[in-house]
Amino acid sequence: MTMKMNEIWRVNFDPTIGAEIKKIRPAVIVSLDAIGILPLKVIVPITDWKDTFIDREWMVRLSPDQSNGLSKVSAADAFQVRSASVERFIEHVGELSQEDMLRIKRALAGVFDIDLDEN
Repeated sequence: MTMKMNEIWRVNFDPTIGAEIKKIRPAVIVSLDAIGILPLKVIVPITDWKDTFIDREWMVRLSPDQSNGLSKVSAADAFQVRSASVERFIEHVGELSQEDMLRIKRALAGVFDIDLDEN
């Protein structure tokens, strides 16, 4: 099973502890394809969109389309970024556009306090 950056996969997040995102849900792969020697991918979980997320810079609104395979308006939760074993990956759902990936990268930069415009 080949998994690549920008792809959305259904991932089994259980077991979890505390406020960690739970259950089987979509997630987007954000790690570079050529990085790492372990069977892990860095992912950002995707959850249902709520209007209360509008002011949360780490929540990236995603609209469903044929390419991404999402069935409803969703949110990529950059605050819940993590490495996950490829054994947690269940099935390929779709792929995000470069524009959506850029918005997720900006949200991740905010979570880690990285200035993307710094030279």
